[in-house]
Amino acid sequence: MIGRLQPPPDAPDCLRPRPACDRVVNTWLRRAVGYTAFLLTVMTLTAVTYQWGMGTFEDDPVTFLHSLQVVVEMFTTTGFGGDSPWASPQMNAFIIVMDLVGMALLIGALPVLATPFLEDAFSTTIPTAIDDALTDHVVICSYTSRVDALTAELDTLGVPYVIVEPDRTIATELYESGHRVIRADPESTAGLAAAGLPDARALVADGDDQVDASIVLAAKELAEDVAVISVLESPDRARYHRLAGADQVLSPRSLLGESLAAKVTTALTAEIDEAIEISDDLELAEVPIHHGSALVGSTLADSGIREETGVNVIGAWVRGEFTARLSPDDTLTDGTVLFVSGHPEQLEQLLAMTQAGLRQFGAGETIVVGHGQVGQTVTSALAEAGVPYSTIDRTAAAEVDVVGDATEPETLVEAGIEDARTVVLALPDDTTTEFATLVIRDLAPETEIIARVEEQPSIQKTFRAGGDYVLSLATVTGRMIASHVLQGRDVLSLDQQVEVVRMTASKLGGRTVGEVDIRAKTGSTIVAVERNGEVVTDVGPDTRIKADDSLVIAGTDESVREFERRFG
Repeated sequence: MIGRLQPPPDAPDCLRPRPACDRVVNTWLRRAVGYTAFLLTVMTLTAVTYQWGMGTFEDDPVTFLHSLQVVVEMFTTTGFGGDSPWASPQMNAFIIVMDLVGMALLIGALPVLATPFLEDAFSTTIPTAIDDALTDHVVICSYTSRVDALTAELDTLGVPYVIVEPDRTIATELYESGHRVIRADPESTAGLAAAGLPDARALVADGDDQVDASIVLAAKELAEDVAVISVLESPDRARYHRLAGADQVLSPRSLLGESLAAKVTTALTAEIDEAIEISDDLELAEVPIHHGSALVGSTLADSGIREETGVNVIGAWVRGEFTARLSPDDTLTDGTVLFVSGHPEQLEQLLAMTQAGLRQFGAGETIVVGHGQVGQTVTSALAEAGVPYSTIDRTAAAEVDVVGDATEPETLVEAGIEDARTVVLALPDDTTTEFATLVIRDLAPETEIIARVEEQPSIQKTFRAGGDYVLSLATVTGRMIASHVLQGRDVLSLDQQVEVVRMTASKLGGRTVGEVDIRAKTGSTIVAVERNGEVVTDVGPDTRIKADDSLVIAGTDESVREFERRFG
């Protein structure tokens, strides 16, 4: 049962005894007291000066209390009492200066004293702690764009979670969009205690590497037995996160870079390095139809794929759209990525068909754009495979061949875009990736574009811009985390466009595949059935499923989640 988040009492922003909340209140009190003390000091000095000036320059001695009254009227712009006008130029100059000082102090008081109360009165009140009834949940510290993929997986399986977010604006947006979120400091034991960490199943730290290490230390201090998963930007820091106590250290950027590089090296080695092994005689693989392949322009029926190779075409990606119900009359185009199953030898035969007519790699025919963590992983994998490449980056470095902006045609021409067979876009900004894809496609219509994007919504836009293969860091990260957090669910494809999971579906027990019609209802496909230690690979409409079978399901992330919602 998912517990409810308890909203705090009304303003000022949670005055209940919660450590994170106390810190906010104490900060406001400290500022308010300091400003008030400063204001009283200025008013006192001004009153003393006014009292002296009236006696010296106006020959009209007044009491200190009278002077203080005049100063208050001056600073609040309510008037000057009966003392005006003044005869001496010295007092008139003094009054002018004090009017300006009073206005500045009044304006300065608004953000210090008034604004916090107004924000609390009119803004959404974010919870600062969860209900004690919430247990066996996942604590996520803190929000990034990659969190959405993970929370979608958790929601599908009914696994509760809470996001610990210290930023007020981000926390408000998450809360108003329906996420379970508390506003607290994830680096403190108090903030993690407010998230119910001792009763959680796991904690996920996915942000800055140094901040994540601090979160891991705090988590292990508070709840040593709770599994802690740390997501790294730089794999070189994995050792320190393990020393901090992380149970799992994940490096999705490195995995993403290796996957992008594999798309390039597959065409050279004529071997599929990223096949998903289901059994000794069954593998799943994504096989792109390259520009210049003899398959381009033929229908699936006329291609001879089934007859010549024996592979089973499960589905295909066409410009970012995946379909699991291919028609024999569907036309194969360059950039289409076939998702197939078969023996290793059969997959290699299919790979040879997709490569027909391709020229061999030559010097400079692979361009890697971006030399960050993902880009460096790509170039390392290409170098290991003996694939020549050149690199583009905005910042000069020893490994960068062309320094410049990849969205500028001049930069791409200097890097040899006319002779490039493949361009790998490993840029950290999705908007730049999309625009660079448009420029490259205009300059080199036959060049294959393999792209990395940060967020899932950018996948479709990059395909529409002309990308041939696009994979998001959010997808890879979400799958990696889910594979370690979720029980009874084995994610087999972390770094491919198609998600493949192994799971049980007791609701299908006693029914045949044809009766359920998985493809029509969910868009996913049952690829294999594991039963009593054996793998049934010949899955057809008459295959009857038992309640304790493990099913291998393939499809898009959304279609696999739909299968889990209906039958998991």
